[in-house]
Amino acid sequence: MTSPRRAEAPPGEPDAAWRVSLRAAEIEAGPGSLSRLGDLAVELGGRRVLLVSDPGLEAAGHVARACDSLVHAGVQFELFVGVEENPTEACVERGLAAARRLEPDLLVALGGGSVMDATKGVNFLLTNGGRMEDYWGFGKAKRPMLPSIGVPCTAGTGSEAQSFALISRNVDHVKMACGDAKARFTRVLLDPEVLETVPRDVAAITGMDALSHAVESFATRTRHPISTAFAAAAWRLLDAAFPPLMRSNPGHDAREQMLAGAYLAGAAIETSMLGLAHALANPLTARHGVTHGIAVGLVLPNVVRFNGELCEPIYRQLVSVSPGESAAEALALRLEELRALAGLPETLEAAGVAEAEIDALATAAAAQWTAAHNPRPAEPAQLSELYRRSLEAKEAIA
Repeated sequence: MTSPRRAEAPPGEPDAAWRVSLRAAEIEAGPGSLSRLGDLAVELGGRRVLLVSDPGLEAAGHVARACDSLVHAGVQFELFVGVEENPTEACVERGLAAARRLEPDLLVALGGGSVMDATKGVNFLLTNGGRMEDYWGFGKAKRPMLPSIGVPCTAGTGSEAQSFALISRNVDHVKMACGDAKARFTRVLLDPEVLETVPRDVAAITGMDALSHAVESFATRTRHPISTAFAAAAWRLLDAAFPPLMRSNPGHDAREQMLAGAYLAGAAIETSMLGLAHALANPLTARHGVTHGIAVGLVLPNVVRFNGELCEPIYRQLVSVSPGESAAEALALRLEELRALAGLPETLEAAGVAEAEIDALATAAAAQWTAAHNPRPAEPAQLSELYRRSLEAKEAIA
């Protein structure tokens, strides 16, 4: 987690001083590595394990594989497979009830970002009490938290590399970023075999999310040499692996690269935060139910263009352009190319958002915490314009 800065630089330049604390999890990767779950649980002192997942992964057989591994290792466990997309406080409370029945000494998250976040949420409440809103922010857990294992089953959020849980508030679905270094997973298993059952549309949406993390974290005002190394490596892996992933039978190599890229992008977020694309995307999810990966894919290319005024030298490190050509435009076009390859909506209109709603969305976006980390500051009027640029097809805008 990056600390507050001691000195601020002009817009577009990284802050003059930085400090970062790296608490990397131990990572085990490779086809079939999920079978190691029980052994890893025992290594971490786990005798009673809460296994958190979702109905889709249970239907795909991955929960059964995880249970078999725990049984083989002699570990007692309780299942909670009630996690939904964009987990709410109510979802975390249901997971907490399952945990209290078992009194676990280890938590396991088997799933995508929603499962990862819900598991961290359970960890907060089980060990420190209170409500999720009590942990909105960073470092508010005063007591130790349980060790945990993260097994990502999508290559998307990178939550397995982060200390934050994004939990939606029950009353208004505002996403609360609840973070603490103690909430990070102790071990991470990256098994490309679990991606084999991910439907193509889900792989497309989560992959676009991972790509957005790499691009945004690379250019934030709070970036520094460590975070940019993570983000650049993530971009290279994801940009190369995403097209094969969208084809039939992509193979383990592409899946392994996507998992590694998503993890590195998550680590980049952990150390340098995100920017304006996520500030614009979150209200689309909260107010209109637009799936997060679709929402961020809709707005990111135009955010890159918006930032290009200040970030041209930064973006030149991600894409190759000839002298005189715009790296921001080249990167935006590449993102649009990947979005089209994935078959994701290309306009807000296609996602069901009307122009009359834009100003309210812009007001909500301006209040998002990630907006403050964007390299180029934006007023609500500029946020409205960014939404409008994503509203219709380019031909209609012209």
